[in-house]
Amino acid sequence: MLSAAEQVTRSVQGHDADLPSRDARLAYRAGRVDVTAGVAPGYVQGNLAILPESLAASFHRFCQLNPKPCPIIGMSEVGDPRIPALGIDLDIRTDIPRYRVWRDGELTEEPTDIMAHWRDDLVAFVIGCSFSFEEALIADGLHIRHIDEQRNVPMYRTNIACKAAGPFEGRMVVSMRPFKPAEAIRAIQITTRFPSVHGAPVHIGKPELIGISNIAKPDYGDAVSIQPDEMPVFWACGVTPQSVILQSRPSFAITHAPGFMLVTDVRNSEFSIQ
Repeated sequence: MLSAAEQVTRSVQGHDADLPSRDARLAYRAGRVDVTAGVAPGYVQGNLAILPESLAASFHRFCQLNPKPCPIIGMSEVGDPRIPALGIDLDIRTDIPRYRVWRDGELTEEPTDIMAHWRDDLVAFVIGCSFSFEEALIADGLHIRHIDEQRNVPMYRTNIACKAAGPFEGRMVVSMRPFKPAEAIRAIQITTRFPSVHGAPVHIGKPELIGISNIAKPDYGDAVSIQPDEMPVFWACGVTPQSVILQSRPSFAITHAPGFMLVTDVRNSEFSIQ
């Protein structure tokens, strides 16, 4: 089986050179700002965390200890804004619609590129995103509420503690999609096949049991409607590093803005276990 990098190379050199994923990145590079849910169907999207090399080993260990919220799907070399395994011409500094810049744990800026902030000691981590398994849910006939309502996915900070590594510790963030009970069972079955993009849910029903006091007021993203015969289903979320940054307060970090993901040239099928 070809590696992800080899498959990307073959696609770009072959008849798939005009990839919808690449088209999306070029549009973001040119300044378009959109939430990426539903963009480039079939292609993996990722969360972003960029840290100085002095913190990279500890953050890598944090992700290894917390694979549900932080499954690493790509990582740059020190000071290199490219990640060829995820896209031949991908530039991590420009190809996400909106970024967040953090200093000492405080959010200081939300630029549309990070050229002015890039440094030679930075390491970029790309973490699996639940947007990638939504394609499989839709293919099975399930409706994704935030896509239907043209909103960002609702995300919540929880009371679920992550395992600490070095200076990194904090609580898990989850994303939520409402389903009827029978649909929820099918969603669990489907998403279990995608462990590299969060896999099965971490909680179903009663949000108060995981520290969510008001389901109508997400900490990130937008609220969506929940019908009386539906239950909220919660998946671990790659926005978790941003919650960890708030608590761990590293001197410098860059992330994506929640819902504004990196669109890669890797196909979602590469992360599915049949």
